[in-house]
Formats: sequence, C-alpha cells, structure tokens
Amino acid sequence: MTKSTKWFLGILGILAVLTLGFVLLLMAFFTDFSSGRLDTFVSGSGEKIALVELKGVITSSEDFVRQVKKYREDRSIKAILLRIDSPGGAVVPSQEMYEEVKKTREEGKPVVVSMGSLAASGGYYVACGASKLVANRGTLTGSVGVISEILQLHDALTKLGIDVKTIKAGKLKDAGSPTRKMTDQDQHYFQQLMDDVHRQFIDVVRVERKMTEEQAVGLSDGRVFTGEQAVANGLADTLGTYEDALALAAAMAGIKGQPSVVKEVRRRSFWDGVIGEVGASVQDLKQEVLDRPVLSYKFSSPN
Repeated sequence: MTKSTKWFLGILGILAVLTLGFVLLLMAFFTDFSSGRLDTFVSGSGEKIALVELKGVITSSEDFVRQVKKYREDRSIKAILLRIDSPGGAVVPSQEMYEEVKKTREEGKPVVVSMGSLAASGGYYVACGASKLVANRGTLTGSVGVISEILQLHDALTKLGIDVKTIKAGKLKDAGSPTRKMTDQDQHYFQQLMDDVHRQFIDVVRVERKMTEEQAVGLSDGRVFTGEQAVANGLADTLGTYEDALALAAAMAGIKGQPSVVKEVRRRSFWDGVIGEVGASVQDLKQEVLDRPVLSYKFSSPN
C-alpha cells in the first residue's frame, strides 16, 4: 500500500468518524428519550401507594397527568406520593398538573408531596394541589413568580449587515420579536401578561395554603425558601424525608403496617445507551433553545 493510499484511507476514516458523530448528535437532538416500554415495579407486600416523580424542567404535563389519573382511578392504590425535584418550567403544563393533583385530592384519595432538593416555582405550583406538603430542611421551594426571557438579536444582526423585514397587521403582533428592539409599549404589554399569570399563581397559594391576600402577596416576590422557612411561613406543612412522607401517606390512607410502593419504570432505549450523557446534554440544550416557553413558572438559579 502506497503512502498516498494510507493518507487517503486515514482521511476517509476521520471523515467517517466525524460524520457518525454528527449523525448521533442530530439523533440526540430530535429523539424523544422519554419513549420506550413501561414496566411497573412494586416493592413490598402491603396495601399500595403509588409513587409519581416530577423531575427536571417542566415542559410537558402529559406523562405526569396520565400517571396521576391512572392511580386515582385504580381502587387498589390507596394514596399517591409525589416526589418533586424540579425548578418549575412552562406555565400551562404546571397548571395542568396542579389541576390533576387537586382533582385527585378532592375525590378523596390522599396525595402527599415529598420535596427533594428543589421544588420551586412551577414545581411548587404542582405541589399546592396535594393534601400535605413535606419538605426536607434544606429543600429550596417557593419562588412564586413568573419570568419571560426574550432574546434580542437586533444589534448583532445590524453589525452583520442582516436586515429582517416584517409585514404585520396589528401593532403588537411582532412584540417580542428578536429581530427588532423592544419598545416601551411592547414592554408594558408583556408586563401586563406577567402580572396576570403571577396573580393566578398567587391566588393558588392563597387558597391552597389558606392565607390572607396580604400573606400570599408577601411571599410571592420570586424568593426561594428553605424547607424550614417554608414550614414557618405556611408554604409547606411539615419537615421530613421521603420515608416520612411515605409514612404520612400510609397513615392518611389508613394503611396498617408497611405499604408497598408502585412505580412506573421506563426501560432505557437503545439510543440512551449509545448516546448516554451526551444525548441528555443535547436534550437540555434543545429545551433551552427550542422548547423554551414564553411564560415560565421557573426558578432562575444564580449559577
């Protein structure tokens, strides 16, 4: 084999590896990692409590609502334990999940929330529908507020010599467009939207946590609270671990002895194994870039 042939094959191999990497990234970007076969895992032999987990940024309510509804209608399930570890997310999915939890509670099936490291903003909104809220001492919760982050690209596009011509009917139709500067009228319009959605959150906190309007408003400036602070301010009912929350759910359901825990387990897909952490990172980027909602009940971490 000649030297030039070896160089050619080497370059061809490098191109093949780069192409494969690019294809895998594209598949990670567009693949739904939440798909796959569902199995039901049951631990213990006593009467059943269903465990439903809410983890990560809230972008959709479908899977959570499906599980809660299924367990609400299942007579063998005596209570539902919600394990929440989420900074919140999109407004409408948060509201839909809250309504499903509330409906379950109102129909007489106990729903107990166990807060993990973070149960903030939309995560806290969902929790408000439950019968009891249990927080760890160091849990960060609350963050009752709404946020909208609008990308502004006008100056950058101008420097690049790129111009965008917008044709519209309705003076606010392109409000928030990243291709033009935001006017005072645009900002006022969006602030009104923020204020209305914020009021909806405050009303839920006021009603569910049995507070006065003044108390609810005072706790709804976007701050997070530790679990201890949340209990002291009436945002949570008691301090405790996951096991404490499980015991509370069992007691509320009248279960004698140790309950069994029912949990859905989604089997890892083939591409989960191939792409691994890279795929998860790409999915996070996709959420931030493409799936970011206009209005969010989301805690904005300082880091």
